[in-house]
Amino acid sequence: MDLTMRIDIITIFPKMFEPVLNESIMRRAQAKGKVKFFIHDLRDYTSDKHRKVDDRVFGGGSGMLMRPEPIFNAIAKLKRQAKVILLSPQGKKLDQKIVKRLSKEKNLILICGHYEGVDERVREKLVDEEISIGDYVLTGGELPAMVLVDSLVRLIPGVLGDKNSLNFESFEGNLLEHPHYTRPANFRRMKVPEVLLSGDHQKIEAWRKKEALKRTKQRRPDLLNSK
Repeated sequence: MDLTMRIDIITIFPKMFEPVLNESIMRRAQAKGKVKFFIHDLRDYTSDKHRKVDDRVFGGGSGMLMRPEPIFNAIAKLKRQAKVILLSPQGKKLDQKIVKRLSKEKNLILICGHYEGVDERVREKLVDEEISIGDYVLTGGELPAMVLVDSLVRLIPGVLGDKNSLNFESFEGNLLEHPHYTRPANFRRMKVPEVLLSGDHQKIEAWRKKEALKRTKQRRPDLLNSK
């Protein structure tokens, strides 16, 4: 029997997660008991009446920095053999290999950074891994956390209806997916390739592999060089 994955998310905007985690595959995964989400408002772990989570940067400079105290308090309460991940533009860029590895974890704690980031002592003492979803700047770590969660939950055994579909998705085997078609077979004089209508599964599989390689060479040749 598969164990349930637990994902704790620490954020100053907890309401952002409600619509994402309660729709589509995220909702189905929870209904099946494959994953449990716990959203924590970082302000609940502050010790001052103003529930302050940020402060000025020592040494001067623009922007505010997330204070260490609330984050340390939150992790102290939550951590139970969990991998702690900070969503940060300084982290390793997320790819399918990382997603596969993290989907095997039983407990993840995600910290959503904000402002100019987090106090360095959080990185040094609490964080096991930093992850970025790309080389661009976002307002905070909430959207990256959603991307990470969506990508890994669907890999948990039993979440998707057809487990074989995972073998044919983009980035599996360092290839983009082949083209897909559905009915009608002839739409505005644009026809589906005959091989897909032939019923010959061996020929169809050969065509799909050929087209996947062709598309990867055209659009993402870097994937072929990363094997």
